[in-house]
Amino acid sequence: MIPYERLLLDEVTADPRVMVLTAENRGHMRNIPPMLGDNFIDVGIAEQTMIGMAAGLAVRGRIVVTHALASFLTMRAFEFIRTDVGIPSLPVIMVGMVPGFLSDGNGPTHQAIEDVSLMRTIPNMGVFCPADEQDLLLGMPHIIASGRPFYVRYTGQQSEIKHDPAFKIGKGEIVYQTHTVTDVAILTYGLMVHEAIRAAEELERIGISVKVINLKTLSPIDVTLLLDAVLSNALVVTLEDHFKIGGLYSILCELMVKHRVMCPVHPIALDNKWFRPGRLTEVIENEGFSARTIASRIRMALDNTSRSHHVTSVIG
Repeated sequence: MIPYERLLLDEVTADPRVMVLTAENRGHMRNIPPMLGDNFIDVGIAEQTMIGMAAGLAVRGRIVVTHALASFLTMRAFEFIRTDVGIPSLPVIMVGMVPGFLSDGNGPTHQAIEDVSLMRTIPNMGVFCPADEQDLLLGMPHIIASGRPFYVRYTGQQSEIKHDPAFKIGKGEIVYQTHTVTDVAILTYGLMVHEAIRAAEELERIGISVKVINLKTLSPIDVTLLLDAVLSNALVVTLEDHFKIGGLYSILCELMVKHRVMCPVHPIALDNKWFRPGRLTEVIENEGFSARTIASRIRMALDNTSRSHHVTSVIG
């Protein structure tokens, strides 16, 4: 039994109101259906039906954790999520499997790289993007207990770092910082957190101090942590395996305008394109999301920022 299965089993055991639904996505819950009994339903490849059922169960007092491929969950079932779950703000958790680059071997039809953008447009919809399995396991009990709808970008990736055990919805964490004052802040989430840390280590070796922030939940988002990054760094980088439009880069820009603060921002995201399928390591390398390439892009962006500042100072 993998840790995520144990978590679901523990949640159902502790609170029989919790139901587990899947649209024929049992890869991460192969062992527990017999143990869950009537608290488990596999609806087959029918994401819209699953969300409609989940909404009905929630109306009757259940807390429902649903699972499907992230692309079909967030797009095929979007109207059901918006209308049946979002408008009444029901306690339905929608776990999107193989989101972002984790859909590595699949073509555009199966790539969920606009999922964050779609889900965060629904009022009161939470969006949780854990960095790895440990982050997922720390956060899910809080997500399930939140009493509100939530979209979760699932990951079973092994953790390379120790996360703050005091998980709180709407709060991020600094996962890398070696200097009190830093030159660059990398804002990121999900799969890209570990790549960001490796990029930060490369930059530190050439004298560029970096802070890496794992945002965890993008809705609600840690506004204080974001604004602090903007106000205290020469460059802020947003890093995400998602379209540039509508994701973290857009969130940051919206906040900067709202709070009337400015800072050079360099987005690293999929810019108006899908990614070419391959092994995960190949996708990360080919699309320019490896630690080496990230570090190189940040170094060039920081150089450009320094030159721009110098020109502005001379003209002023």
